[in-house]
Amino acid sequence: MSAVSAVGSVGSVGTAGVVSMRQAFVDTVEEVMENDPRVAVVLAEISRDVFRPSPRVVNVGIREQAMVGVGSGLALSGMRPVVHTYAPFLVERPFEQIKLDFGHQDVGGVFVSIGGSYDDPVWGRTHQAPGDVALFDTLPGWRIVVPGHGGEVEGVVREALAGDDRVYIRLSLRENSRAYPVSRKLTEVRRGSGGVVLAVGPMLEPVLAATEGVDVTVLYATSVRPFDEGGLRAAVAASRADVLLVEPYLAGTSAHVVAEALADVPHRLRALGVRRESELRAYGTAEDHDSAHDLDVLGIAAAVRRLFGHPV
Repeated sequence: MSAVSAVGSVGSVGTAGVVSMRQAFVDTVEEVMENDPRVAVVLAEISRDVFRPSPRVVNVGIREQAMVGVGSGLALSGMRPVVHTYAPFLVERPFEQIKLDFGHQDVGGVFVSIGGSYDDPVWGRTHQAPGDVALFDTLPGWRIVVPGHGGEVEGVVREALAGDDRVYIRLSLRENSRAYPVSRKLTEVRRGSGGVVLAVGPMLEPVLAATEGVDVTVLYATSVRPFDEGGLRAAVAASRADVLLVEPYLAGTSAHVVAEALADVPHRLRALGVRRESELRAYGTAEDHDSAHDLDVLGIAAAVRRLFGHPV
């Protein structure tokens, strides 16, 4: 058994009764709060109606910089803050506070976003954040987790709440059809010899459809930082050393860690994600945006064909 296939089963962990990612997050936090007095939630209006009233659920209003500052203050006092709102308001608007109040002061906390890159395009560019993971990637000491299904969220949140580190959990309305066991390692979902496709979070479902019948290994990543370099190396050692990286956020966000992992291995890398040069100003639907960025099944299949030379 390879190092990759050893890290987790490729079977579903079950889908019966699974709720949305956000609801799974809220339910888990509220349950943990009952037994862990360290945990407190800081909101900026978003999700204020889904958390039960509690002295440890603080809504600062539409003041995202203050939200992060309050979270940092709680961390400095020994609490385990959960800082939560829509992705652009959690990451982009208060980025200086994240950098200084958490990073520079070296305190821990759990940041949880909803909205993905463009889950609700009807609200326009203000509610889109394809650059969130890339921004966190500029800061040291952050662990980044991107679940692909509501059934994966509880374990991710419980692990984050039990720790003392800095964690960013990126939730989305876009989900795979089933949950997989979550690991800090890459999970081998399908094995082949013609190359490697690395799917992050909710991109697994379209990747599996786009590579159906194609002789490639498909790896699934939920934990993207730190990156499982050993798992990727093991996969390319058993296959052709060409990698197609498919991420649900800014294209190429993880290209540098893939390149570092394979620095001594001759390989080709193609990165799919939200295009850097294409800011879409027609709202449309999330599916329209997928198509425009080649993140739908047809776009991914075309990239597979170009990189690996397989008919699809």
